[in-house]
Amino acid sequence: MAIVLGDNQYGKAENHIVRIYRDTPRHEIHDVTVSTALRGDFSAAHLSGDQSRVLPTDTQKQTAHAFAKEKGLISIEDYGLALARHFVDDIEPVDGARIEIEEHAWQRVTVDGVEHNHTWVRSGQEVRTAAVTVEGTGAQQRTWVIGGLKDLVILKSTGSEFAGFLVDEYTTLTPTHDRVMATSLVARWRFIGTEIDWEATYAGVKQIIVEQFAVVQSLALQQTLYEMGRAVLERYPTIAEIRFSAPNRHHFPYDLSPFGLENNNEVFHAADRPYGLIQATVTRDDAPEAGSAWQSAAGLA
Repeated sequence: MAIVLGDNQYGKAENHIVRIYRDTPRHEIHDVTVSTALRGDFSAAHLSGDQSRVLPTDTQKQTAHAFAKEKGLISIEDYGLALARHFVDDIEPVDGARIEIEEHAWQRVTVDGVEHNHTWVRSGQEVRTAAVTVEGTGAQQRTWVIGGLKDLVILKSTGSEFAGFLVDEYTTLTPTHDRVMATSLVARWRFIGTEIDWEATYAGVKQIIVEQFAVVQSLALQQTLYEMGRAVLERYPTIAEIRFSAPNRHHFPYDLSPFGLENNNEVFHAADRPYGLIQATVTRDDAPEAGSAWQSAAGLA
């Protein structure tokens, strides 16, 4: 029996970078968390402690900060592409790089009905995400970009059912045709190519997801996720597939009968755990191969 080194990568996780554009009196802020991971033949570091082919993780941190100025930080996808290509193209031992980014939103403070030029409060209904993977150099270089969002907390008070499910001797759940449906949604979508209007596409995909959640008469959360994905792929031919992870934030009608009160789906106990976790992928049947697109670094799928 031989013992061998398997897949490995290394990097700097969760660099918190704030880039403020001060070119005009009206400043702009971009607040991101960036994780980098480098791939290549780093076996000597593992097997004998030889660091001669290892670019320090501290250098990766410094590069991420420098690129926020040198390359700019407007669209997180463009920033991630620049960073990944630098590591692969310019650092000889590196033949693959994964950059994962989360963007944290800020909203301008309003003073006397006017947006202030340089003051914000933390905001955002969700966290925008991106993951960029670059492998190889020159004509053989391959690039994958995944856009996404997480922590999109969304709820509707009706328009959701759950009935006709499989029953066995341990089933106690009562079927319902009128329930609260809520989730904290994670969605990731894989792009075809890199010539994309990142900002418009992100806004459009989010709007489709929210609208489908609202208008679909849901017989199951699974059905809602599929309809979200189908609508996104129909609207955006530049998206190959979309993946969802949706914890079911259960809302159980509370028993008010001990107090002589009726509860007609008006008062609920919101349970945080345990929860159903529904996950699904919606894809084009002719989608290009995913390759290394989904091989994560710091936890982004």
